[in-house]
Amino acid sequence: MSILVVGSVALDSVETPFGKADDALGGSATFFSASASYFSPINVVGVVGSDFPHNELEFLKTRNVSLDGIKTEEGKTFRWGGKYHVDMNQRDTLFTALNVFEHFKPVIPGQYKNSEYVFLGNIAPTLQLDVLAQIDNPKLVALDTMNFWISGMKESLVEVIKKVDIILINDQEAKELTDKTNLVQAANAIFELGPQVVVIKKGEHGALLFTKQGIFSAPALPMETVCDPTGAGDSFAGGFIGYLAHNDVLKNGVLDESVLRKAMIYGSVMASFSIEDFSLEKLKDLSSEEISNRYIQFVELASF
Repeated sequence: MSILVVGSVALDSVETPFGKADDALGGSATFFSASASYFSPINVVGVVGSDFPHNELEFLKTRNVSLDGIKTEEGKTFRWGGKYHVDMNQRDTLFTALNVFEHFKPVIPGQYKNSEYVFLGNIAPTLQLDVLAQIDNPKLVALDTMNFWISGMKESLVEVIKKVDIILINDQEAKELTDKTNLVQAANAIFELGPQVVVIKKGEHGALLFTKQGIFSAPALPMETVCDPTGAGDSFAGGFIGYLAHNDVLKNGVLDESVLRKAMIYGSVMASFSIEDFSLEKLKDLSSEEISNRYIQFVELASF
């Protein structure tokens, strides 16, 4: 099953206690694609500036990722800079330069319009709605968002949420979106908007899967070294949606609970790889054996 992802392609400058990287490949669509491509074919839609080093994306082409939807505009590429503290849950944003991304208007190429699975990356809700208007009857639509859109464009965001099957959101964002202080209550409030599945990410504490059948808790793998957590959330989304598409979670028109739960673990697997090095370095050349072995580690971690 092919996956359409619409999101940012960026250059990140990141400093952590373990080192730094300047103008390194980043962006929600990039991390998602690098992660999801180990499971399913990917179609990417995004925008970059005339200064973007396109050779940095060559590794994706070898893994059945179509980049035909990435448009190059005159100007500079979206850039973000951040510094992480010793407690890697804490970071300071040093700068955000939207550049050509500020006026990004997603145009879905004709060959992408029949993508069966759609992932709406962390972009303005108005743009997410525009993307959905251009897609021909997708089987499953998943959405990511952030507190910036919750506080600034909540009405539009709610309209998008009503149209999707799955929402991925972190714990603080779920509470802010629903005005609830309890995650179970927050998930139930999101269900009322329309989604069938709510995934609440909790950083180093794993993630929670909420469905009408119940709650599943996916652990995070305790890591000895966390080099760069910048793309962890998007890598998780890539592993999660990639596995769902690969196993066609909607085979009989009903979401398969067992596939959803395994997808949560594969999302955690891919996130655990992404944080081991700067940018997408760790996600560039993983073997199926490495992924399988890491999956087994997660199974053993939660077995009792």
